Amino acid sequence: MGDTPDDAMLVFGPIASRRFGRSLGVNNIPPKHCSYSCVYCQLGATKHTDASRRPFYDPAAIAAAVARRVDACREQREQIDVIGFVPAGEPTLDVNLGAEIAAVKRHGIPVAVITNGSLLWMEEVRRDLARADIVSIEIDTVDPTVWRKLDRPCSQLDLARVQDGMREFARSYRGWLVTQTMLIRGRNDDAESLRATATFVAELSPKRACLSVPTRPPAESRVTSPDEETLLRAHVIFAARIPHVELLTAGVADVLVATGDAAEDLVAAVTVHPMRQESLVRDGVALELIDRVVAEGRLSRVVHDGNVFLARRVPAAAG
Repeated sequence: MGDTPDDAMLVFGPIASRRFGRSLGVNNIPPKHCSYSCVYCQLGATKHTDASRRPFYDPAAIAAAVARRVDACREQREQIDVIGFVPAGEPTLDVNLGAEIAAVKRHGIPVAVITNGSLLWMEEVRRDLARADIVSIEIDTVDPTVWRKLDRPCSQLDLARVQDGMREFARSYRGWLVTQTMLIRGRNDDAESLRATATFVAELSPKRACLSVPTRPPAESRVTSPDEETLLRAHVIFAARIPHVELLTAGVADVLVATGDAAEDLVAAVTVHPMRQESLVRDGVALELIDRVVAEGRLSRVVHDGNVFLARRVPAAAG
């Protein structure tokens, strides 16, 4: 599993989440191990997609890091609404995920896992996720061709099998199931595609279906959001099939809670959650600190929709 990183690389936040309030993030996957390489991913492209589970970090180290951060937040009276497994990759690739969920649940805070759902055809993955209080599954399309171009999955994955796994999980899961569909202009936002996706999502009977658009710098610069008319049409189509549909089109304020070394806290949060520089400065993060971590090559500045974001530094390809 290699050397265990510092707490700041295992746990970040709490930060504001559009879906779950103030979320304390658990980074159980190093950048960037994922079964997808979505064109809209705020963490950039996945160089080598993978669908094989394996250990990454020591579960005891993750549990201890979470415990220390929860204690620090409670001492500072910082609210935590949820402990979220939302790493710099796909959390279910971690073979120890179930044990890690069980370990952090002892704090009495709901535990959420944000997953692309690509490994739910594995019984062991369904068993691990069953321990979580909240599971959010990404479902962008039900068209295999669009799926390959939009989510760019690992070559071993088959969409029909992935969907069967989602159905099986939804039938047995007793927690709060949420779905999220990322809408991309010209990719998955036509009426026929929306009706097909909404019909499949309805099969899962989620407590809430979220429709979202890219609000942070995407992996591909050509990725753009649908226009307002299209978004409203999407909401109508989903709402006709699913009782609770939420349209998430605005980003939330980027708030960084520093509970240790300020630079480490900033780098840890931005590694999995690009943040607007303006919001951070307004919230009290010194511009000098931001300049320093950028100059050190630990973070990059990226302009998206007229806003300056701090994002994970992606090393240049060798050769």
